[in-house]
Amino acid sequence: MIVRWLINAAALYLTALLLPGISLRGIGPTLIAAAILGVVNAVIRPILLLFTLPLNILTLGFFTFVINALMLLLTSAVVPGFAVRDFWSALVGTVLLSVISFALTHLVH
Repeated sequence: MIVRWLINAAALYLTALLLPGISLRGIGPTLIAAAILGVVNAVIRPILLLFTLPLNILTLGFFTFVINALMLLLTSAVVPGFAVRDFWSALVGTVLLSVISFALTHLVH
């Protein structure tokens, strides 16, 4: 679990480096944001996916990207030192974050 958290923190940090619409101020906010994002994705995201299931089916699953962007925006709203400029930055950020996290996970395991 700690390794997964550190991988997500590294992926979040790299995403912030690559995407101008996302910023992190230091290692502390990075670690906190990764932890909060993990909790938000574990608790709130499944509820939203359930409520938006018809829309998700209608869009062939692409609405999941919107839900993921909202989770990133929610995390940035509660973590000082972590900022997401707008929805589009969050949307691109979630895709980039997923790709980087996937790559890092496969490098570690």
